[in-house]
Amino acid sequence: MRVAVLRERRAAETRVAATPETVKKLQGLGCTVAVETGAGMASGIPDAAFRDAGAEVVADPAAALAGANIVLAVRAPEAAELALVPRGALLIGTLQADAEAAKAYAAAGIDACAMELLPRITRAQSMDVLSSQANLAGYRAVIEAADAFDRGFPMLMTAAGTIPAANVFIMGAGVAGLQAIATARRLGGRVSATDVRPAAKEEIKSLGASFVGYEDEESKAAQTAGGYAKQLSAEFYARQAEVVAAHIAKQDIVVTTALVQGRKAPTLVTEAMVASMKPGSVIVDIASDAGGNVALTKPGEAITTANGVKILGFSNWPGRIAGASSALYARNLLTFLTTFWDKEAKKPALKEDDEIVKGVALTRGGAVVHPSLASA
Repeated sequence: MRVAVLRERRAAETRVAATPETVKKLQGLGCTVAVETGAGMASGIPDAAFRDAGAEVVADPAAALAGANIVLAVRAPEAAELALVPRGALLIGTLQADAEAAKAYAAAGIDACAMELLPRITRAQSMDVLSSQANLAGYRAVIEAADAFDRGFPMLMTAAGTIPAANVFIMGAGVAGLQAIATARRLGGRVSATDVRPAAKEEIKSLGASFVGYEDEESKAAQTAGGYAKQLSAEFYARQAEVVAAHIAKQDIVVTTALVQGRKAPTLVTEAMVASMKPGSVIVDIASDAGGNVALTKPGEAITTANGVKILGFSNWPGRIAGASSALYARNLLTFLTTFWDKEAKKPALKEDDEIVKGVALTRGGAVVHPSLASA
């Protein structure tokens, strides 16, 4: 089996879908690996490191994809690269596929697996790309906030006086939010957090942060079976906003992490809330790629408001810590492959009735097979 790894071409994408570590393990499965030159440079992995691991480093996508049976990607290949993927090849990545994209994969005869659709079950944890990348995004968000903040995180006592600890508020206590809480605590901040899901309150407290939020009967059912936050009523969000607004006005740093799967990110921080914050305060919007949790976020940019609040709305937060995020992402993909690897045939055997396969498979044998897309 020939595995192809391309250089990512999407805007702001710095990650790579394989590392020298995973290249060696893929060869252990009986694969040959072709890596496009420069694929790992933005993640700190030179071509020489891939060569030393046994990969063939090739000049362009056409050379990498020639005869490829498996294509590993971070993001969906662009049209020019997709046209070079051989029919019958298995494409694995975070494809963010809609009905039209799925039809295109089917028409091209590509068996596509979208890893962001992986079911949230225990058996799939080690291949969960959303969790591994969100974890690092939460960490990086706090580091970026510390860099932008004009004071320190911990209380600093000097002969000239004392600088108080930063007040840090984390909005959303999923994987990214919990890592943000832990990182802000390690840096010495005074941390509080909120989340609409009832189970999150204890998780927040277990990390040493205080819980802030409105709770009612609706919030008790605010979590899906897959562990995601549900979309709640406008009335609930209005009451939650009242509680949060009073709290945000006292904060030095706010990190927003709330995402609703398949929808635009909910607006959690209004213009009025931003206006209530002190000059020099920092807001980090991890949800910027999904439209942002902050009304004033400009996706892909860092801005300073008229009242002196910095809003960091950078794109691709995991890509801002590319070396670590690539290492984890590549292991996620490797785990997916090895879980369904037929050792005798030396190729993947994706069983159609397997819960994981049903969750991620978009197309198979020239047809759209994912339940949410097949009817469309």
